[in-house]
Amino acid sequence: MKIVTDIQQMQNYADRCREEKKVIGFVPTMGYLHPGHLSLIKIIRPQCDILVVSIFVNPTQFGPGEDLNTYPRDLKRDSDLCQKEGVDVIFHPSAQEMYPKPFYTFITVEKLSEIMCGRSRPGHFRGVTTVVAKLFNIVKPHLAIFGEKDFQQLQVLKQMVNNLNYDIKILNAPIVREDDGLALSSRNKYLKSHERMDALVLYRSLQLAKDRFTQGERNAGDIKREMEKLIKGIPSAKIDYIEIVNLETFEPVDFLSNDSLVALAVYIGQTRLIDNIVLKK
Repeated sequence: MKIVTDIQQMQNYADRCREEKKVIGFVPTMGYLHPGHLSLIKIIRPQCDILVVSIFVNPTQFGPGEDLNTYPRDLKRDSDLCQKEGVDVIFHPSAQEMYPKPFYTFITVEKLSEIMCGRSRPGHFRGVTTVVAKLFNIVKPHLAIFGEKDFQQLQVLKQMVNNLNYDIKILNAPIVREDDGLALSSRNKYLKSHERMDALVLYRSLQLAKDRFTQGERNAGDIKREMEKLIKGIPSAKIDYIEIVNLETFEPVDFLSNDSLVALAVYIGQTRLIDNIVLKK
């Protein structure tokens, strides 16, 4: 397994692989890998000849006061995990390598980037789309995979790939959870022991939405109010947003007549967590 830090070196390697008709698969990450990341690797590994995992904590997707400086990092641990999973290359550039000064060019997916997490974290998705576009141009993959826990991010990136005519197949992978339902996230590391238990309210509220939907409830406002009541019963929890949107258009819905996404972001103490569930008609 190689660890590459230089953009030109990564591009040259990708060019050689393509000349040899090898299929390049790509898993973009910010590192501190957990079983959710490893599930992405396991899914894409059989579908490609060369597997590249990027490990890069992208500064442009963090806002002022967010956790850029404290975001967990452990390259040695990540490298060991990647090697065990049969990864061929880790691309691990520096911020200076990715964003040489002056840097003036950014990519924005309008509309989809302006709701939910985009409303709460202005500029976040601009940073995500810009770095992923750069990574696509550097790694030159034939296929790339993203997790459904960041469902909005997945849709934003699919829109970018479609609109900018990237010749890349985008795969999505289901959410990986702990045995008690908590969605895996690198930020779970921030939770104190009592907060770890409180964080289960995200999953419990989504299950509440699913149960009410199964029972025949279709009024989105009523479902949201029940979720809010449940979450507000946890002292350490503060709701950022709860949204119910059409799965295809991402437009908010008042009445659940088609497949819908229930997505939420909740602060547990100082830690912001996201989760979602798809309700099928």
